[in-house]
Formats: sequence, structure tokens, C-alpha cells
Amino acid sequence: MSVTLSSTKTRAALRTSARVSGELILVLAMAAVALWVLGRMWSVVWPLIVGLLLTTLTWPSARFLRRRGCPPALAASLVTVLFLLVAVGVVALIAVPVASQSGELADGVVEGIQRLREWASGPPLNIGDDQITGAFDSATARIQDSVGSMVTTVFTGVSTVVDGVVTAVLAVFLMFFMLKDGARFLPWLGRQLPGRLATDVPTVAARGWTTLCEFVRSQAYVGLLDAVLIGLGLWIVGVPLVLPLAVLTFVSAFVPIVGALFAGFVAVLIALVSNGVTDALIVLAIILVVQQLEGNVFQPMIQSRGLGLHAAVVLLAVTLGGSLAGIVGSLLAVPVAALIAVVWNYVREQLSDPLPEPESQTTPSGTVAAS
Repeated sequence: MSVTLSSTKTRAALRTSARVSGELILVLAMAAVALWVLGRMWSVVWPLIVGLLLTTLTWPSARFLRRRGCPPALAASLVTVLFLLVAVGVVALIAVPVASQSGELADGVVEGIQRLREWASGPPLNIGDDQITGAFDSATARIQDSVGSMVTTVFTGVSTVVDGVVTAVLAVFLMFFMLKDGARFLPWLGRQLPGRLATDVPTVAARGWTTLCEFVRSQAYVGLLDAVLIGLGLWIVGVPLVLPLAVLTFVSAFVPIVGALFAGFVAVLIALVSNGVTDALIVLAIILVVQQLEGNVFQPMIQSRGLGLHAAVVLLAVTLGGSLAGIVGSLLAVPVAALIAVVWNYVREQLSDPLPEPESQTTPSGTVAAS
């Protein structure tokens, strides 16, 4: 028996598909406009994001003081000062030991360069001193030819550093005001919005705040795990400056990709100039193993448990964020994905029908039982 298509059902399906496609195009257009506006306001949005992340990190201390009767302004001031002292202490903990051993490190660098020249002059390379000198001369000529581009690069780097300092200062001030007045923001926001928005937006914002706190906490756990494992490996190998390198590893964990590369490069360099090539290769292997475990095992597991996201979603979010916006995209990919999940779950809650209550039945003894 042959089956023919229903023209009525076909037209209805096409109309539904066209309507859904048109609505989807409108949603994507609105998202594109929102991202464009966000990009135009990035000089203000980025310090706000950094300040918000710093607030999630320092809010437990401010909350503790406020619960003990400390005024909000005083609690925010104390926590901000304590945060700055900790930041300066971390920098000192890294810089002071390195400065105290800078002479030994410089001698190690010179000795390493001399060993490299001796190795290059022997078999199988057999590179003579005249060839090395010629290579240095050609490199110097290239540098002289590209002085203009180097000056431009230097000015760009200086501008980037200045922008970073301005962003850090603004973020600290915003952190202070968020610690001081953040608890009053959601009630104020609810009073400014009409209708259901007065309830929906503060609820989603409160859930998003909890999600950001979980993200910062999970990043701290991952950084601590990296610092302990890499620091233990450096101590076993006998590399100097173990504590500063461990602290640097912990701090750099909050900056995806580049932070790990920078901390690993510094550790391998110190191992090379102080212990030799063999220990440097061992340190490189330790760092690669720990970073692979962190990126593929520890970080997805910890963040997926704390943020309510599957480990595969975390990996895909970091990959997509890095491909779209580089380092900043990698840093913000996971919290943005978690915030999208918060909004999605809340919308589902509001659009879902309540579960039907179980029907009650009267038993022969006169009691009521649920079916």
C-alpha cells in the first residue's frame, strides 16, 4: 500500500520551519549587536569583569567581618588593604629570592652559553668561531634593519603595560565598592525593574554570582594542585628557588595558557642555568605531565563539579573561547558558559509545567493513600 504525503501537513511543517528560522535569525542578530556594543565598551567592561572576579575572591573575608559587626565601609577597606598586602607579598616572595641569587643565575647563563658554543664547535656540527661570529653579525644587521618595527613593538608593549596598570587600579577600586555596597545591589536592581523582571533578573544575578564564586574557587584549587606537584618535582630534582617557582605557578594558573607557559619557561630556564641540560629536560617533562593532567583531568573534573558543567563542555568552552578571543577568551570561556547554563536552567524552570500531584484514594479502612 503506497503512502502519499499530506499537502496540509507539509505546508504546516514548512511554515513552522520558516517561522523558527526567522526567529533564530533575529536572536542571532540581537546577540551580534550585543557583542558589538560590548566590544565598543570593552575599556570599561574589562575592568568591571576583573573587579567582579576579585570581589568573588575576597568576598568571604568581607562577609566574615560584616557578620562580626564591622561596618561595610570598614570591612571593605580592611579587605582591600589586606588584598594589596598579599599581592605585594607574593611579588616580594618571588622577586627577593631571585634577586638574591641573580649573580649565580647570571654566571649560570654565561656558563650555559659557553657550553653551548663548545658543544656546537664539536662533532657532529663542527661550527667554528668564525661561523658563530658571522651569525651574530648577520643577526645584528637584521636587528638594525628592523629598528623601526622594534620601536613600534616597544611602544605597543609599553601601551599594553600602561593599559594593564590602569585596568588593575580600576579593578581594585571597583572591588572596594562592590565589597562595600554589593549586598544592596540586587534589592536596588529589583526596585528599578517592572513586572516579572523585578523578580527574574535579581534571581538570575544571584545564581550567576554563586557560579562565579565557584569558578574562582575551582581555579584556586587547580593552581594549588599545580603548585604542589610542580614544586615537589623541582624539590626532588634539586632546582633552586623552589618556593618562588611554586608561588609563580599558583598565581599564573589564573591566566590560562600563557600563565602556564610562562611559569614553565621560567622553571626550565632556572633548571638549565643552575643544574644543567639533563635536569632541565627532567623539569620540562614534569611540567608537561602536570599540565596535561591539569588541562585534561583535574581542571575539567573540578570545574564541572563546582559549576554544574560536564567536563567535555569545559574543554570545548576553553577551546572555543581561545580561538575567538585569545587569552581573554580562554579566561572567560568557562564562567561565560556557566552563566549561560544558569540563564538556560532558569528559563526552563519558568517555562516548565508543574508536576501533577499524586491522586489520593480512600482505602476500605477510611484512610487516604496516594496512588
